[in-house]
Amino acid sequence: MSGPLSGIRVLELGQLIAAPFATRLMAEFGAEVIKVEAPGEGDPLRKWRKMHEGTSLWWYLQSRNKKSIAINLKSPDGLAVVKDLARSADVVVENFRPGGLEKLGLGWDVLSALNPNLVMVRISGYGQTGPYRDRPGFGAIGESMGGIRFTTGSPDSPPARVGVSIGDTLASLHGVIGALMALLRVKTGQGPGQVVDVSLVESVFNVMESLVPEYDLLGEVRTRTGGALPGITPSNTYPTRDGGYVVIAGNSDPIFRRLMTAIGRPDLAEDPALRNNDGRSRQSAMLDATIAAWSQTKTVEEALSILDAADVPAGRIYSVADIVADPHYQARAMILQAELPGGTRVKMPGIVPKLSDTPGEVRWQGPALGAHTDSVLSELGLDPARIAALRAKGAVA
Repeated sequence: MSGPLSGIRVLELGQLIAAPFATRLMAEFGAEVIKVEAPGEGDPLRKWRKMHEGTSLWWYLQSRNKKSIAINLKSPDGLAVVKDLARSADVVVENFRPGGLEKLGLGWDVLSALNPNLVMVRISGYGQTGPYRDRPGFGAIGESMGGIRFTTGSPDSPPARVGVSIGDTLASLHGVIGALMALLRVKTGQGPGQVVDVSLVESVFNVMESLVPEYDLLGEVRTRTGGALPGITPSNTYPTRDGGYVVIAGNSDPIFRRLMTAIGRPDLAEDPALRNNDGRSRQSAMLDATIAAWSQTKTVEEALSILDAADVPAGRIYSVADIVADPHYQARAMILQAELPGGTRVKMPGIVPKLSDTPGEVRWQGPALGAHTDSVLSELGLDPARIAALRAKGAVA
């Protein structure tokens, strides 16, 4: 394996989205990720959303580059194997409800005693402490209580979902960031391992910009505004003649002047009352109506051509079909070809971020359940007879 995380061993004790997305990112950049799954069904994500020959397409993406080992966590012998894996791991990532690993005898006190340099990323709905810690919490709840759903959608509609599991994903990213910071401390000899406590609610809340001070000082409750960006003007979604839309972000002072000139309103470009954002925000309705009146006379392509020539940030709203066909996505290797079991070829997302010297890579797609049980146990020093005995007991599969 290569990559900036080559030589880092990660033990995943998670399922579905938050913990597995975090470990997917680590695996793409060279970490050895050993994913522990329950014998029989494995991670429920294997059966989520759209399937190919009985396995979720999401699974093949979410678990690429990982090793799958099937361990019965209700078996004392299975738990012993997990402890052996933790001894040699740099990071454990889990998304049990708080207290879940402790009930199994795999809590932080146990694992850190076995491996003082271990970093443990714990992703849960509300965090490991606080009055809500024992409540079940999925990404949808994190999005709701973190504030993002209250601000998503049109003013005349109920709060809306973003469209993807953004709460889980934000928690994953915070988990990776925390893991890398904690690892840096260990690897530079500044201290032992530690717990990285990630809450779904707090991960969403952390990206909610100036929500709190606006409320505290001004009494303003930010709510749903559709495609507009109140207080940052003009920035909105505008209709076109061919039934499409363009998103235009003309909100810096020089960009605003270029935008007004491009749409034939140099008078507004030079209006002293609109020179700065605060003045423009006071007249946002007028500016949006002016831009919409122009955009409705153009097709999407015509509008984008004019705005690109004027160096104004603008873009169409992409569907997945637009993304897959886009030459920029292709040029940056953001659409990769993968091969599923049986030889079926399928497009998959590329890797983010782009590192110049140690880029990430896809070595294999999500594996079959228990595909690496024997090889991982062999690396732990178990001979074939011992592995067979564990399998006969139902401790591993």
